[in-house]
Amino acid sequence: MTEEFQVFAVRYASRAGRRGQHFLGYDERWDEPHPTAYYVWLAVSPLRAVVVDAGLDPDRGIPLEGLEFHCSPADAVAALGADPADVDLVVLSHLHYDHTGTVARFPRARRVVQRAEADYWTGPVAKRIARERWLVSDDDLREVLGTPDRLDMVEGDRELAPGLSVHLVGGHTAGMQLTRVRTERGWVVLASDAAHFYENLEQDRLFPILHSTPAMYAGFDRARELADSPDLVVPGHDPAVFARFPQVTGVSAVRVA
Repeated sequence: MTEEFQVFAVRYASRAGRRGQHFLGYDERWDEPHPTAYYVWLAVSPLRAVVVDAGLDPDRGIPLEGLEFHCSPADAVAALGADPADVDLVVLSHLHYDHTGTVARFPRARRVVQRAEADYWTGPVAKRIARERWLVSDDDLREVLGTPDRLDMVEGDRELAPGLSVHLVGGHTAGMQLTRVRTERGWVVLASDAAHFYENLEQDRLFPILHSTPAMYAGFDRARELADSPDLVVPGHDPAVFARFPQVTGVSAVRVA
């Protein structure tokens, strides 16, 4: 029997940015302000609590210009009623540093990672590409991949629970995965960095940090295909998520469904 989840987007940080930093190719509006939001997601059913991505740890002092923390991801999850110690799964869409930083704050959770993602970042090529290597934390890789008893390495599409599945798309990284969740509004797709902004999807525009151009385009199509409507595809870094869904009182989060 399919479980029905409530889904929340937790905005734990924000950063000022420019359009030219966020879209591939020339743009005459390059220098216009284009802010970025940083999210983790919580999906809760009567049977389980699932966190999608683990965000950044505010205590690490991340040297990212213009970054402003609003809350700790784990503390916000707790404020939404899910004790981090009781979270069942942490689905990692990919292994970039801003998606893995607090994974240790969920001590009982199994970590779900695509094998293609783990193989790439631990393989012989990634360390040779300077424009990519800064995107991962060696400490986080050791935390995620160094505990095999709590690691679910998946290959391709996989149902994790009735009403919850992951889907390999690649594009942004070698093993980028979407998370599909059944809710009272229908199937929601948490795109994470398969689509950073609504504009990526609505104008078919690519983010400049990518592993494969064709795969990123195909990822846009796959996200739309898996969701029950376009408004149920949730991008990974768009401040507009907070405008499109109702805010939860007392916590930096909105309820998606």
